[in-house]
Amino acid sequence: MAALQLTLSCWDYDRTRALADGSVRPEGIELIYLPLSVEETFFRMMRSREFHCAEMSLSSYVASLGAGEAPFVAIPAFPSRCFRHSGIFVSAKSGITRPEQLAGKRIGVPEYQLTAPVWMRGMLADEYRVPVESATYWTGGQEDPGRIEKLKVSLPAAIRVESIPGDRTLSQMLAEGEIDALHSPRVPSTYYTRPGTVRRLFENYVETEKEYYRRTRIFPIMHTVVIRRDLYRQHPWVAQSLYKAFLAAQKKAYEGYAQTAAWMAMLPWLPAHVEEARRVMGEDWWPYGLEANRVVLDTFLRYHHEQGLSKRRFGAQELFAPETLEAFKV
Repeated sequence: MAALQLTLSCWDYDRTRALADGSVRPEGIELIYLPLSVEETFFRMMRSREFHCAEMSLSSYVASLGAGEAPFVAIPAFPSRCFRHSGIFVSAKSGITRPEQLAGKRIGVPEYQLTAPVWMRGMLADEYRVPVESATYWTGGQEDPGRIEKLKVSLPAAIRVESIPGDRTLSQMLAEGEIDALHSPRVPSTYYTRPGTVRRLFENYVETEKEYYRRTRIFPIMHTVVIRRDLYRQHPWVAQSLYKAFLAAQKKAYEGYAQTAAWMAMLPWLPAHVEEARRVMGEDWWPYGLEANRVVLDTFLRYHHEQGLSKRRFGAQELFAPETLEAFKV
């Protein structure tokens, strides 16, 4: 029987490279791997459903579950994870030196529903008493004017979201003090081009993030992998086949990092970094699957609901194709 030809749009990660180069092949599938930037992938998948499968913002995916018929179903593979203390920037003109001072301020964000800001707002509320409703959020292009939300959101009246002027960027406005802070997965250009005008709120962010992980055991998930629901309905076996392939590709990446004779990444102290990740986070420091990530997912789903992005609080098990949550035993 001929293999099912499917497109997968996903960035060029070490943990997915074996899928891109064909050294791992999903059972029954001829995979066409499109290594597009995450912004392009998300925009095209959310707006036009252009790919059979795609990397997807966790927030956008959860928001899509509230539609009449949810357009996607996910597998519990997480190609992007990132601690987000490092993504909170403040304007020097704001006078902000402590996280709790963000309450009541003007905070820029490329899109309110982006996953990274969901984590930042939730963490600030939980850890530093900065209620989500206490700030005003200004959305728009960080480096290019005119960015809009990929996904239309309907928020409670207590949450205030405004659009920046169409000819302005968040990066400019932060440097000039027109907004007090910025929540973003990308470093604003003015952090480098206008030194002294923009700084990180958590300047010692690595130690702050390690301490946060030790207390909470949360390594924030940014992206999952989705399958178009029309395809899944027609070929439900695709979910398990893809999930097994993502696990196999990730295993090859782990094996690469275990090699010390020659290093797979251009980092001068790579073995030390790997050893520290194992010491702090365990052998499987980037886990896939539901159970290993239940605390992380439950926390995110609480934040998503509290921030007005989902009308009800979803359970973690509701996010994924049921077939991927259990495996056979011999």
